[in-house]
Amino acid sequence: MTPPAPALVAAPVWDIFVRLFHWSLATLVVIAVVTGKVGGNAIQWHMVAGGGILALVLFRVMWGFAGGEYARFISFVASPARTLRFARGLIGRGHEYVIGHNPLGGWMVLAMLALFTTQAVFGLFSNDEIMTTGPLARYVSDETSIAFMSRHRILAPVLIVLVALHIAAVLYHLFVKNENLVRPMLNGRKSLPAALAAEARDGRKASIALGVTLLAVAIAVVVTVFQWS
Repeated sequence: MTPPAPALVAAPVWDIFVRLFHWSLATLVVIAVVTGKVGGNAIQWHMVAGGGILALVLFRVMWGFAGGEYARFISFVASPARTLRFARGLIGRGHEYVIGHNPLGGWMVLAMLALFTTQAVFGLFSNDEIMTTGPLARYVSDETSIAFMSRHRILAPVLIVLVALHIAAVLYHLFVKNENLVRPMLNGRKSLPAALAAEARDGRKASIALGVTLLAVAIAVVVTVFQWS
């Protein structure tokens, strides 16, 4: 017999910077994929999108240590054993609510940050042997730059698969577990059992001033890299 669903209460979980990161990254990834496929003059926009992605990733890494309670890595990076237990629970009829990223989602965040960073670095040093070179390609040999370009192209479909898995997980939660994970990324409020909602309300709040400062630092670093001579 399926246990009755708990009464849910909306509570603040995702700060404005986590939401800004999420939707900005999604937009820039779409732009990067489309312009990369189109090629030609669109590659300039591909590079702009790549720079934006790099700035967002740099910001998110810093925010993972300085952000609100549930933006911090320490709040959602779970042990392998905890992650396995959660994954097994997804197969059953019940559902475990988690305030921030669930254990599987937390590892997905880390994987995406690592791979998007790697992809951006490949792009910085790449040379497509046609008309476009990355802003740091001059600091490595032609052979190395061309090798970076090859890896940049190889990693692109891997990232697309990772994004597709993320979307599939969100849809699974929505249609199978009856938990909407999209709405909280829009308004910041997540529907949780009462005890978890109370805990979420007591969590450390994000500093707007610090968030703006760190975002500005991330953007400045990327702009400096792109203009490096």
